[in-house]
Amino acid sequence: MKKIILILFLTIFSSSILNANDSIDDFDAEFDNRTKEVFDPLSGYNRLVTTFNDKVFVNVLIPVADGYAYAVPQTVRTGIENFFENIRFPIRFVNNLLQLKFENASEELGRFLINTLWGLGGFMDLATSELNMKAHKEDFGQTLGFYGVGEGFHIVLPFFGPSNLRDTIGLTTDGIISPVNSVSHNVFNYKVPNTIIETAGIKTFDVVNYTSFNPHQYETIKKDALDLYPFLRDIYTQARKKQIEE
Repeated sequence: MKKIILILFLTIFSSSILNANDSIDDFDAEFDNRTKEVFDPLSGYNRLVTTFNDKVFVNVLIPVADGYAYAVPQTVRTGIENFFENIRFPIRFVNNLLQLKFENASEELGRFLINTLWGLGGFMDLATSELNMKAHKEDFGQTLGFYGVGEGFHIVLPFFGPSNLRDTIGLTTDGIISPVNSVSHNVFNYKVPNTIIETAGIKTFDVVNYTSFNPHQYETIKKDALDLYPFLRDIYTQARKKQIEE
């Protein structure tokens, strides 16, 4: 975000600090130098997928989420969101353990038991509302970062959005223990879907329900982008760095 603010500042006041003949050339050269600092061997592919994801989000997901929010009361949607958060407990629990955050792991176990047994199977988040037990969201990408594994090069995944080599590996690993992913369904009996199609259906419903709470947030964020792909890439990189440091 600081980079975007700097670029906007230079653009607005360039007429007063640069010569009339070479202001645009100098500014472009400076922007190119900043861009080259990022190791991004898949930039061409990433830009194409970013454009694809943007079209899907704006033309499909947002209208569907708007209609869904209109048809389904917020209390119901909140219960569904609570349910999905509760059922993803194994991911948070295992990764907190792997990061030696034993207190957080025990609190995650307590949250799961309380919300499952007394919160109507997780549709009510009593652990948060009544006991102030907050969720400790950790994934395997964060676990790898905790042990010093670098992010690698940036990757934009179709439908999933910005990622990197480390987090893509983490996403795949989390899928093995996730109850709403069909990977290893023959090994883990608690898996809900049995096929990739069922997994995609559940994930789509989860995303639509989640987006329905603030369907136009993405449009609000991206309106400040001079170039959508590096803008989203930098936001993702900074956010993941902060999550790992915490």
